[in-house]
Amino acid sequence: MFQTGGLIVFCGLLALPLPVDLASSPTDIAGQLTGALSNGLLSGGLLDTIKNLPLLDILKTGNSSDGLLGRLLQQLLNPLESLTGIEITKPKLLEIDLTPSEDGHRLIVNIPLGFDVNFRVPVVNLRLLKLSVKLNVSVEVYPQKDENGIHLVLGGCSQSPADVKIALLDGTQTFLIQRLINKLVNILTNTIPKFVLGEVCSIVNGVLSQLDVTIVQSIAENLIPGKNISISV
Repeated sequence: MFQTGGLIVFCGLLALPLPVDLASSPTDIAGQLTGALSNGLLSGGLLDTIKNLPLLDILKTGNSSDGLLGRLLQQLLNPLESLTGIEITKPKLLEIDLTPSEDGHRLIVNIPLGFDVNFRVPVVNLRLLKLSVKLNVSVEVYPQKDENGIHLVLGGCSQSPADVKIALLDGTQTFLIQRLINKLVNILTNTIPKFVLGEVCSIVNGVLSQLDVTIVQSIAENLIPGKNISISV
């Protein structure tokens, strides 16, 4: 016959808080993952890396010595004045979001970034223009099982073209520097994402390797269906 005392103990156990991986909803688990990635990217120095992108070297590869374009670029790219001529400001990590892959067995982590690039001609102290740059790095994450349990590993890592918005400063006339603007936007749109991509993917890979096992288990069970978890031996 069932003991009354046993019933009291059983009900008491039901009232205890559930472990994190069982009590958390998929939304909570997604928040834990995005929070870990955000903290890892920031503590890993991503924003400092963006602020110190080698823009001088990037732009020199597209330099032309012909006409007005060449003269303006030479002023902007003068190595002795590059620190005041070109400056990256306001680097920021925007809100990370997660999207299931079409097959349902991976997560696509979208990492949006933004920063400003300020150009001025130091010789005449002319604030020329400002470029507001936004770009997105997409990282694939999937679970992998080995003899030590389930881990999250980095799959594909790609970036979309940068979105560049232009603001002219100090009354600069567009028609005078249109060729310069076109060249700057073209070079930066095609090259900056490639510089940022490697840094983002490296830091994300490090964060995944350090995630708590209970969070990994929860992600694999709740966010990524585990039907086709690959086995690594």
